[in-house]
Amino acid sequence: MQLIAPCKDYLWGGTRLREEFGKTSDKEKIAESWELSCHKDGVSRIANGKYAGMLLTEYLEHAGKAVLGTRGAAFRYFPVLIKLIDAKDNLSVQVHPDNEYALRVEGEYGKTEMWYIVDCEPGAKLIYGFAQEITKEEFRRRIADNTLLEAVHQVPVHKGDVFFIAAGTLHAIGAGILIAEIQQNSNTTYRVYDYGRVGADGKPRALHIDKAAEVTRLAPAKPYPASPPREHAGYTETLLAGCEYFTARRLDLHGAAKLDADQASFHHILLTEGHAVLTAGEDTLTLEKGASVFLPAGLGTYTLDGTGQAILTTV
Repeated sequence: MQLIAPCKDYLWGGTRLREEFGKTSDKEKIAESWELSCHKDGVSRIANGKYAGMLLTEYLEHAGKAVLGTRGAAFRYFPVLIKLIDAKDNLSVQVHPDNEYALRVEGEYGKTEMWYIVDCEPGAKLIYGFAQEITKEEFRRRIADNTLLEAVHQVPVHKGDVFFIAAGTLHAIGAGILIAEIQQNSNTTYRVYDYGRVGADGKPRALHIDKAAEVTRLAPAKPYPASPPREHAGYTETLLAGCEYFTARRLDLHGAAKLDADQASFHHILLTEGHAVLTAGEDTLTLEKGASVFLPAGLGTYTLDGTGQAILTTV
């Protein structure tokens, strides 16, 4: 099932998701497209086939938990949220809580996430944890006196880089970066620094300092260890990141990649470059850059034939 993504027009967004990835919105900016989402703040819609026009949440209610797979069905609700994010300007410096805190305070899961750098401008940077360990008192003081950026770890980025951001890690996407984000199904964010910007109402955007101080890990972030690529017929597979909530792999396509959506998990394909034809049984889909496809668990063998790059996510 090919999916139509709900789009967000946050003030820091650009136009690349419309111009290069085929996303549609009546807003001038498209900051984010939610490529696989069952979150109440934006639900993906099915574009083709028997369930065309149906929200993904409606399809899952109709089809039952079996289409999530044995691992997917173990979660209380749909486990992941996948986005494309176009940061024309800096995002706020922020942090997400872990499950225990988020469920107790916000009524939803926390947020561990992974960023894959789809593209970036020369010299682009992002914030990833702290340069060195600091105290909670220093954290609050630096927020108050606008010196927080002096204490964070600013990392130059390149196309293909991966950042694993465990809940509690201070972070921010910098200007000129386009990423694919695979995350827990949560929209809880605590903002601690926002470059003095104002929202659409002309007022400074809210900060969440007290909550952030309770959940932020005040130390350098731990990079996720890189995995060597594995060669297969028709494609090269590279593990980007795996955790208890999701596993993401990059597929570099150079022919027909034979894949298997078994009973353990659904598959999600996000085509970040090139084009491909997806074939499952007698059904085929022609996919262009930006295409998002949900394949139910138990579908079995399918083929992704083309050239380019895709991110395969399972749970």
